[in-house]
Amino acid sequence: MLCEERFFEIYKKEAEEIAFCPYRVCPIGAHSDHNLGKITGLAIDKGIHLAYRPKHNGVVELCSLQFDKRAQWHVREVPREKENDWADYLRGATLKLSQLYPLQVGLSGVIEGTLPIGGLSSSAAVVLVFLHALSRVNGISPTPAELIQCSVKAENQYVGVSSGKLDQSCEMYSRSNHLLYLDTRDDQYELIPTKASMKPYKIAIFFSGVERVLAGSKFNMRVDECRSAAYALAAYAGMEYGKFQETNLRDVPREIYDRYKDRLPHNWMLRAEHWYTEFERVERGAKAWKNGNLEEFGRLSFQSGWSSIYNWETGSPELKKLYDIMTQTDGIYGGRFSGAGFKGCCMALIDPSFEESIRRRVTEEYLKEFPALKDKFSIHICESADGVMYR
Repeated sequence: MLCEERFFEIYKKEAEEIAFCPYRVCPIGAHSDHNLGKITGLAIDKGIHLAYRPKHNGVVELCSLQFDKRAQWHVREVPREKENDWADYLRGATLKLSQLYPLQVGLSGVIEGTLPIGGLSSSAAVVLVFLHALSRVNGISPTPAELIQCSVKAENQYVGVSSGKLDQSCEMYSRSNHLLYLDTRDDQYELIPTKASMKPYKIAIFFSGVERVLAGSKFNMRVDECRSAAYALAAYAGMEYGKFQETNLRDVPREIYDRYKDRLPHNWMLRAEHWYTEFERVERGAKAWKNGNLEEFGRLSFQSGWSSIYNWETGSPELKKLYDIMTQTDGIYGGRFSGAGFKGCCMALIDPSFEESIRRRVTEEYLKEFPALKDKFSIHICESADGVMYR
């Protein structure tokens, strides 16, 4: 493993342990967890590895094979403000974990991602694998819920991204050959087994070749628009409401939305339309999976992708093109862009017997539109996998 080799090159010692956290895909339920929606998810057999050793002086020293700059801080002296580099998520995670447990020991480590960056919740996977390692060297045992909480708070409060807990929950609770069905309001979840009668599937990742865009603020704006819709709908209906950041569409019944949606600014109405219809798609999708109906589940995933593009209004030109190609390719049950939609990849559930023809068609059609991305575009075929909790 490259992270082990790099660790030895830097420190002239072998790493004591290798920690791993899988990436995740969310076939149905995207852009809803921040307003306490329901989600479906699958962990995949690719993810983040961390080769590490404890540092008893309390210093954390990390480098990543994906980024140039080495990062360093002390577990008891974490900078209170982010430094605007790749390690901000981990500084924030250290700070949040230290508020729950006393930290004395740091670590030196090398981080390696097994797929290109973007759309597979790599930031959440890096945070969880780091928290796992930091907990081990300090001899503490946070619960899965505490690890998720630390990771989400690091993103929300330290980095400033208004995300929910979808990514961390999928990477923590998922199990191979099961669909995670989770309610982000109360964290109740079900692992729905794949029925023996269900058609076979694999998970395809179509990486667009777009790695970085200056669109992060658009994600927070969409969340604010969604919350604004909830606030306004509650006011129109005479419902009690409190602080803006504590207002969620989950607390506003669908019939209230149907009654007052025409009063909403158009953008707010679109965001709410996505949220309510996505909530319904998740419930229908969970039922379809329980029944072994992969075709219906796939159709709902395609519908989720459509709503994310036209109601949530995200998706780069590259990801929209990939989505369109997927909808017209034999052997793909369903899929959507993965993550926030400004860069990265699309995911799809595919019939394994069509794998080669899918590779051919998607590659040809995509590069016909974006030939300059030939050396960056890639396709990866994955299996479902266990999350951190089951390793």
